Amino acid sequence: MAVVKRFIAGVVCPRCAEMDRIRAWEQNGIRYRECVNCDFFEQLAIEDDAIDELSTRVNQPRESSPSDQLQPVRILDPSTRH
Repeated sequence: MAVVKRFIAGVVCPRCAEMDRIRAWEQNGIRYRECVNCDFFEQLAIEDDAIDELSTRVNQPRESSPSDQLQPVRILDPSTRH
């Protein structure tokens, strides 16, 4: 089975500073990156531990407040008003 190497859009090579020249792939539990413009090559072990996500307002539960309670809306028909 051939390894699929994919370009990473928008990444700048740390060695030659060219954009969109880095391609990446994984093989045997190791992540690889290389630049097709220069001789930059890097390998990183893939950690089994999940990366801790930064705490933000988007991924935290909201505390309810009195203003968050739902209230019915009464729609008025403007043609019935005199």
